[in-house]
Amino acid sequence: MAQSLNTEVELTLPATAFTGLSKTGSMMVGDRAVEFYNERNPEDYIQIPWGEIDHVAASVLFGKIVPRFAIFTKRDGTFSFSTRHNKRCLAAMRRHLSDEQLVRSLSFFQVIGRGIKGIFRRP
Repeated sequence: MAQSLNTEVELTLPATAFTGLSKTGSMMVGDRAVEFYNERNPEDYIQIPWGEIDHVAASVLFGKIVPRFAIFTKRDGTFSFSTRHNKRCLAAMRRHLSDEQLVRSLSFFQVIGRGIKGIFRRP
């Protein structure tokens, strides 16, 4: 069984981790880390300490719906998650992260626009 990094858990929600194949389990936001535990295999877990998080990018649809978010770490890459209540999860993370670390991800049209602009800027 995995040992939790947190001494106090602030929020626990059912969640899905998008790592290759999607995994369902529980997302815990605590005083020391964000943790995801797979419901089928307790040894399959993701623990991200607050100091290791570079920024969190949330996908926003129609100005208020948050279907998923991604946690970008300083060394280990990107982890994408979706919880039952993403806004509540991000609000719990906001207590431990600065406003510069919580960002809105680019929309589909912004990504396409930047790609088209990049084609014409290349020599």
